[in-house]
Amino acid sequence: AMGLLFRALGHDAKCGVLQFIKPPELETGEKVSALGLDVLWENYGEGFLWEQSDMGPSRLAAQKGWQRVKELLEGQTLDLLILDELTFVLNQKFISTAEVVDVFTKIRGKTHIVVTGRGAPKPLLEAADMVNEVIGLKHPFSEANIKAQKLIEY
Repeated sequence: AMGLLFRALGHDAKCGVLQFIKPPELETGEKVSALGLDVLWENYGEGFLWEQSDMGPSRLAAQKGWQRVKELLEGQTLDLLILDELTFVLNQKFISTAEVVDVFTKIRGKTHIVVTGRGAPKPLLEAADMVNEVIGLKHPFSEANIKAQKLIEY
């Protein structure tokens, strides 16, 4: 998705990234790089769910992010909108998959929407124009029990 972002910026496109799950204070490499460019970047998360005992704040953050997505699509101000980890919040049932598909179908307009995350719900896959899958064949997480690494995962 970040490759698409930089390609679009090279064509003077108006771009936005909304990250679900990741909290606003998390300074990832891609976020820091994009903030130096003309990119709308917003985070709607409370941190990694496996570290939380109460999902309520994460659910509310995801729902707030979804409201923002609808505003951006209705406003027709962006050429490209990347929704990072949207599939994760859909699978957690924080947001309705049926509503997402309905909104994407009805008010997308000129905006190219990119959704990232594993395990996309079937209705989302069926409504998509293009679907790509990244398959992890080997990764330090599982091979050597190495936690997320700066420069690689964030």
